[in-house]
Amino acid sequence: MSTWKRDAASGLVVLVPIIVTIWVVWWLFRFIANLPLIENQITNPGLRVALTLVLFALLVLAVGYLMRTALGSIVEAAIDDVMNQVPGLRVVYNASKMGVETALTGTTELQEPVKVFTWDGIRMTAFKTGREAPDGRKLLFLPTAPNITSGFVIEVEAEDLIETDETVEEALTRILSAGFGERDRTEKGIPIDVIGDDGSRSPATGVVGDRSPAADGGDRPD
Repeated sequence: MSTWKRDAASGLVVLVPIIVTIWVVWWLFRFIANLPLIENQITNPGLRVALTLVLFALLVLAVGYLMRTALGSIVEAAIDDVMNQVPGLRVVYNASKMGVETALTGTTELQEPVKVFTWDGIRMTAFKTGREAPDGRKLLFLPTAPNITSGFVIEVEAEDLIETDETVEEALTRILSAGFGERDRTEKGIPIDVIGDDGSRSPATGVVGDRSPAADGGDRPD
């Protein structure tokens, strides 16, 4: 890749996320400021947005406190039952609820990532659930990319699992980025040649900027 193309790509990588973020924040600001319930009551757009956010935060805390009580569980179950009775609307309701739960709980509910062969020659990333099927097989969650709120629950024999040294965050990054966020495992640094006592040059055995045999306690060239 030529220099100007590389510079342009680097500039876009930095600027596009910033521009998108600013646009989303501005869109949310205008959306909240133009809500019909408060647009005619308060003339200052900034005050309308601030008041709306404060009221929404208070509503969230109040509902959250209610959910800690026995009445809250009954109310939530009743709402779920009503929503699930409406065709079409229940899909939107359940999907949004699952998405919020996934976003707020983060990766605490996901267990160690593993690899499994789902079809001939195809290896996929799945997550342990910590549960087992009645026949002793391990229950795994196999998410889809880039939407991890959907996927499959599969039952796999323990010996068919391929353990990895990945963290949950690394596996999720690869899935959410559709594979573009895969960790770079290539060796970094510049290869160097080691010159022996007799002046002979041996093949490269170390790298500058990374660990080399000498850094691990091996022989150092004089």
